[in-house]
Amino acid sequence: MVSVLKLHPQSAAAALEPLGAGLEGAERALVARALEFAEPLYAGRTLSIGEPAWAHALGLGASLAAIGMDAPARAAGLLFAVPTCLDEGVSRVGAEFGAEVGALVAGAERLHRLRLATRASAGEQAEVLRKMVLGMVEDIRVVLIRLASRTQTLRWLARNAVAERDAWAREALELYAPLANRLGVWQLKWEMEDLAFRILEPELYRRIAGMLDERRAERERYIAEAVAELQAELAAAGIRAEVAGRPKHIYSIWNKMRAKGLDFGEVYDVRALRVIVPEVKDCYAALGVVHNLWQPIPKEFDDYISRPKGNLYQSLHTAVIGPGAKTLEVQIRTEEMHRHAEFGVAAHWRYKEGAGLRRAGRAESAFDEKIAWLRQLLAWRDEVAAGTSWAEKTRRAALDDTIYVLTPQGKVVDLPAGSTPVDFAYALHTDLGHRCRGARVDGQMVPLNTPLATGQRVEILAAKSGGPSRDWLNPEHGFVRSARARQKLRQWFNAQALAATLAQGRAIVERELRRAGAREASLEELARRLGFAKPEALFAAVAREEVNLRQLQAALRGMRGAESPAQTPGSTAAPARRARPGGPAGVLVVGVDRLMTQLARCCKPLPPDAVRGFVTRGKGVSVHREDCPSLARLAQRAPERLVEVAWGSASGAANYPVDVVLSATDRKGLLRDVGEALARAGIHITAVRTQSRDALAYMRIGFEVADTAQLSRALAALREVRGMIRVARA
Repeated sequence: MVSVLKLHPQSAAAALEPLGAGLEGAERALVARALEFAEPLYAGRTLSIGEPAWAHALGLGASLAAIGMDAPARAAGLLFAVPTCLDEGVSRVGAEFGAEVGALVAGAERLHRLRLATRASAGEQAEVLRKMVLGMVEDIRVVLIRLASRTQTLRWLARNAVAERDAWAREALELYAPLANRLGVWQLKWEMEDLAFRILEPELYRRIAGMLDERRAERERYIAEAVAELQAELAAAGIRAEVAGRPKHIYSIWNKMRAKGLDFGEVYDVRALRVIVPEVKDCYAALGVVHNLWQPIPKEFDDYISRPKGNLYQSLHTAVIGPGAKTLEVQIRTEEMHRHAEFGVAAHWRYKEGAGLRRAGRAESAFDEKIAWLRQLLAWRDEVAAGTSWAEKTRRAALDDTIYVLTPQGKVVDLPAGSTPVDFAYALHTDLGHRCRGARVDGQMVPLNTPLATGQRVEILAAKSGGPSRDWLNPEHGFVRSARARQKLRQWFNAQALAATLAQGRAIVERELRRAGAREASLEELARRLGFAKPEALFAAVAREEVNLRQLQAALRGMRGAESPAQTPGSTAAPARRARPGGPAGVLVVGVDRLMTQLARCCKPLPPDAVRGFVTRGKGVSVHREDCPSLARLAQRAPERLVEVAWGSASGAANYPVDVVLSATDRKGLLRDVGEALARAGIHITAVRTQSRDALAYMRIGFEVADTAQLSRALAALREVRGMIRVARA
C-alpha cells in the first residue's frame, strides 16, 4: 500500500526526500522547484471538501512517486491546484517548469473541470469515466495524476466526516477503482477500495480488520516459516527465486466472502506467498516444487501466463495445504510480470525516461503496444451495461474522432468531431432537432453551423412547432456532421414529400369519384380492385401516374356493375331471395326472416360499407365490415356461420357509431379546435381519448354519423385543423 505522508504542514525541503525517491540530478531539482513554488501558494488554502491544499499536494505526490512516475508527472501533481490559485495559472506553470509539465497540469485541470460539471448529475458515472480515459489521447499520465489525487482525497475523508463523503467513496468504488484496475495500477486500486470500504461500511471494515489483527503475529510467524521452507526447496532444485509474503487487502477479502458465500476462515489467500523467478520456464518449474512440497487444493489453480487477464495481468495462482494443515495461496511470476502487476502502466514511464529503455528497444515497443491497447478502454464501461460488441464500440468512440459536450443540466453527449448545435439537438431528441432555431454555447449565442469543442455547455433554442431547413442538408453550409442528424433530416423531408404526394393523389381520386357520381364508394374496395392493400398506396400511385385516369374510371365502373349486375339476354334470372327488415340499424339478413342484428364494435360498419354477418350464440347476427380482421378470424374458425347481409332502410334517421384516430403536433387548444371542427360538420361526439408523447398528441374520438358521406366530411374538417398529421378511420 502507498505510504501516506503525515498531514501536518511540512516544509518543501522535508517533503523532497520521499517525493524525489529514485530521481537524480535535474529530475530531482525539478520536483524540488515544484515544491518550493507550491508551498507558499497553497498556504492556508483548502479544497472544496475542506482538505488543506498543501497536504493534498504532498499526498498526491507521494502516490505518484510510489508508483514510479517520472519527474514531470510528479511536478505536475504537486502543482495540481495552481490554475485555481492564479490567473493564467497554466501558462505560468509552462513558463516556470516547461511545456511538458504545463500540458500535464492543463490536462489534469480539464478532467477536474469536467468532473465538477457532471458531479450533480445522477447516473453519469459511465460518461465521466469515458472523459477520464479520454485524457489518454494526449498523455496517460494525466489519468494517473487524477487517480492519485482521488486516492489522497479518500485518505483525508477516512479521517474527516463531511456531508458528502459517502458519495465520494461510492464514486471511487464505481468509477476510479475500476479504472485503476483496467490500467493495472494495482497499488492505487487496492488503497482506494480499502479506504472507500472503510467509509461506506465502517462496522464490516472494523470486523474484518479485527480478525486480521487478532491473528497478525501468528500469521507473520507462519508466513516466515513457509517462506524459509519454500526458499530452501527451490534452492535445492536449482531455481533462483525470491520468495515473500503477500498482504491481502480488506476490501478484496470482503468481496471474496460475499461473492462466494465464504466464512473468513475459508478465504484461502489471507495467508499467501509470492515467488519471483527470472524466466517463464522457471514459473512452471517452481510450480512443480510447490505442489511436490505441499498438497494442492483441487480447482484452486489458475494459469494466467498462458491465458492472461484482459488487463494483461500474468501469473500462476495455486492454493495448497501448507505447513500445519493451513491453507496457503502461492503466486508465481517473472520479474517483468511482477513489475506490471505492482506498478502497471506507470512502470513503463519510469523506464521510458531512464537509460535502461534506451538500451532496450523491445521495452519501447511493448510500451507503444500497451498504449494502443489502453486507447480501446474508452468504452469498456458502456460495453458491460449495453452489451455492445468491443469492435463496434471502439469504432463508435474512436478517440481522435469524438467530442464531448454538456447539456445545461450537466448530461454529457458524445458527438463526431466537428459537430454543430444542430447535431447536438438531434442527439438529444429528434423533435428538438426539427424545431431547433438557435443555440447558446457557454452562454453566448452562436450560428447553428458553429463547430463544437469538448467541454462546452450547449443550450438549444427551439420553436414551438415547425420543421428543419433544407439548407441543413447542404454540405457546403456545414450545418450537420453526424450521421444521425442527416438521417433524421432526410426522414422528415421524405415524410413531407410523401404527405404532399398522398394529398395530391387523394384529390385526384376524389375528383374522379365526384365525376362518376360515386362519392360514397368505398376507397378500400377501390384500392383492392386496383391491386393495392390500402387507399394510401393507391393515392401515391395515382399521384406518381403509376395508375392513370382510365384505369381508375374502369375500376369505378366495375364497382358500380358489381353492385347492380345487368341481366344478359337469354339468361335465367335467379329467384329473388326474401329479405326482411333487420334490427334498428337497418341491416337485412338476406334470405332469412326477421332476425336480431347488431353492429360489431370492432370495426363499426356504416352504410354503404361492404358488410358480412356472423351468427353468434344468443345475440343474433353480428354485422362486420368485410375487411374486418376479427371477422376473418371468426370465419376461419367457423365458416358455416357466415351469412350475407345488406344495408336496408331503417325506420327513421339512423346514426352509426364510428371511431377516428388522429395524430397532431401537441399544443394548447388542440382538443378545442378538434371539437369545433366536428361541431361545424354537425357531428355528435360520444367519446374522446387523448395522449401526449414526444411532443405529439394522439387521439381516438368516437362519434355518430348517418353514412360514409357525412364521415368523409368530418374527416376533411379534421384534416384542416392546424398541426394535424394523420386522420384515419379506426
